[in-house]
Amino acid sequence: MKSRLMYLIAFAFILVPFVSAALDEKPIQLGDPLPNITLSVPESLAHQEYLGLKGTGSFHIPDIKADLVIVEILSMYCPHCQKDAPLVNRLYQSIEKHPTAKGRVKVIGIGVGNDRFEVDLFTKKYEIQFPIFPDEEYTVHHQCGRPGTPYFFGVKLSAGGRYAIIHSQAGGFENPDDFLRMLLEKSGLA
Repeated sequence: MKSRLMYLIAFAFILVPFVSAALDEKPIQLGDPLPNITLSVPESLAHQEYLGLKGTGSFHIPDIKADLVIVEILSMYCPHCQKDAPLVNRLYQSIEKHPTAKGRVKVIGIGVGNDRFEVDLFTKKYEIQFPIFPDEEYTVHHQCGRPGTPYFFGVKLSAGGRYAIIHSQAGGFENPDDFLRMLLEKSGLA
């Protein structure tokens, strides 16, 4: 019994640096600078066209041809992300039908801990129409402060390459139209 207790205490001391490092981080917040997130240009020509990108290589979120980019941090293994996938699809569809948002607001997903196969599987299963990028090594996840999934943040892009985090939210949303309306108001696009 005593050796078991000593083992647990030793294990706890080993974990302390990792737990305290995780507690020091917090997800990207309103007003924070946008991390220098590097993503691969999608192979899909439809997704390239949607984002206003061409060719191959990499890009950054401010390279997307939009006034507002909504980023969902997700994982194909997250039951909340799976449950919310139809709502996020409805958000995308609401944007594409909205007279002010269409062409000016884009949605992307970042699949944390997911490789290309897993992202493609999630995309196919839930009929996702917007691009989801794999983050197999958790690089983007770490850059964004290791948020839980799902996590949403909005990036307002403006002339001269300036951008601002205008929204940051842990968890999903109830109503896609209300969520879009709120983001349009926060971004000044309403």
